Amino acid sequence: MNDPVYNFGAGPAMLPVPVMQQIQRDFLNFNNMGVSVIEISHRSKEFEAVLARCDELVREVGNLPSNYQILYTHGGAQMQFAGVPMNLLARKPARKAVYAETGHFSRLANTEAKRFGNIVIAHSSSETKFDRIPELTRAMVDDDASYAFITSNNTIFGTQYREIPDLGDMPLVVDATSDIFSRPLDFSKLGVVFAGMQKNLGPAGTALVIVREDLVGHAMERTPSLLDWQVYVKNHSLANTNSTFNIYVMSLVMQWLKDQGGTTGMARINEEKAQTLYRVLDSTSFYRGTAHPDHRSRMNVTWVLPNEELTATFLKEAAANGLYALKGHKVVGGVRASIYNAMPLQGCQKLAEFMREFERTRG
Repeated sequence: MNDPVYNFGAGPAMLPVPVMQQIQRDFLNFNNMGVSVIEISHRSKEFEAVLARCDELVREVGNLPSNYQILYTHGGAQMQFAGVPMNLLARKPARKAVYAETGHFSRLANTEAKRFGNIVIAHSSSETKFDRIPELTRAMVDDDASYAFITSNNTIFGTQYREIPDLGDMPLVVDATSDIFSRPLDFSKLGVVFAGMQKNLGPAGTALVIVREDLVGHAMERTPSLLDWQVYVKNHSLANTNSTFNIYVMSLVMQWLKDQGGTTGMARINEEKAQTLYRVLDSTSFYRGTAHPDHRSRMNVTWVLPNEELTATFLKEAAANGLYALKGHKVVGGVRASIYNAMPLQGCQKLAEFMREFERTRG
């Protein structure tokens, strides 16, 4: 493309161009079979090879220990808001869990979990409009809790855990939907990590769930079979017809991540991308970042302009310049640049240049 459009949408988000090109080639004729990749059976040897390769890449790119299971579940990340408590709360008699409330989706998660047990909110940053990440320590989690839960990156408010809390013997569940594989993560210190595919892994509708083996097999009796992690483990995520296309796309994305230098390489690129935009925000009072500087996300950069009229003009002119989907979430307003793994550095550089020029002519 001579004049690329950079998609800053929060999700479904952009995919790497090489991945899209491979999908295009395979869509009508997968592996020279004469049929589309979207048509092949989930029971076929061809798809089994895709699934096995995706598993292999998740383990390699994520440096995943052998005692963790890889699941591809229905319903995206929000389905796991129910799946997590239904699989874990019954581990201890109190049926208790501790949640950190740091944004919109963490609030949705704890609200859903309350249907199934006793949910304690360790802390909430709602009083400061979710502009920061309060500390979570082992001392804040009762011993009779079955697990603790965090959302590692908050897409709406532009905040992120710079370091994932180490809770020792307490299983920590991490909703990593918007920053999965964007940086190295020590899975050995975590109980469960899950992520909807639509931001960093592939199309919407499916979630990746990585769960430590000892946390499988504790589902409540009333847990539907397609929410029971043990069913996925026993059937290699194929108890029924899974989204073969989504898993196929994810396998291509994982290969692309490996080619970029894995999570270490992506972390370096993502830091440079984010700083390209934060340097603009820090150099002026025309744009005001909405996240506390110590808690800024490397995946979602959020800011506001002096008034709504200027914001509307900014968004309109940005779109005309190939900078797509920059409108902030309605809860915050303003502008949001989602710069997930697939966003190239050139996209952030072009946006930074546009921001400076817009301020020069409108500021």
